[in-house]
Amino acid sequence: MTNLYYNPMRNPAIVVPFLAACVLTFIPLAGHPQDPLKTASLESHEGLTISALPWTDAALYKEKFPKKSPFSAGVLAVQVVLRNDSNESMRVNQRRIRLTVQLDADNRQEIEALTADQVADAVLKPAAKDPTATRKKLPIPVGNSGGGGKDKHWTELQRQAQDAEVPTSVIAAHSSVQGLLYFDLQDQFDLLQTAHLYIPEITLMQQNRALTYFDIDLSHRGPQ
Repeated sequence: MTNLYYNPMRNPAIVVPFLAACVLTFIPLAGHPQDPLKTASLESHEGLTISALPWTDAALYKEKFPKKSPFSAGVLAVQVVLRNDSNESMRVNQRRIRLTVQLDADNRQEIEALTADQVADAVLKPAAKDPTATRKKLPIPVGNSGGGGKDKHWTELQRQAQDAEVPTSVIAAHSSVQGLLYFDLQDQFDLLQTAHLYIPEITLMQQNRALTYFDIDLSHRGPQ
């Protein structure tokens, strides 16, 4: 089990509830113009603002995934918006992003984000689940799937996940980037009551200087 240790020298950050009419603008889903606009969690410092909205309503997935939904397979999508208000481009190391959850009083776990390939695998080739089993450590993604079993359904779902994900690791000066991050919660969506989105590595590209990490509390949200 992985324990997290955070930098005690972190600068003060602004962490506030996010409303659609304030600060950032989400692009509404077709047929659900108000759904992603309820509330999200937001943190802002050093010229960068990041908001995160877990999609816990199956209806939110319908536009991006009209046939097979990651949510139905226990995979959570988190809609993120990264807004760079500084005069310099920033780079986010997406491989270091984690969803941290509290499994019990003594154990906090880091969950890696899934690639589009892994989303397709999780939905179309799910591992067997024991409904009587007690809560256990969540799986760690182990790379892309092998060469077999990639039929047209897999290819379609992989493309949908890729089209909807955060499209780039670079946020140009005075611009925004938005998209989805995916995490395999194996249907344990109640873990969101303790979840944080942890983004530890963001760099100002011209200065080659690291920003303070972001640790966004996803439990401070209103109902969707």
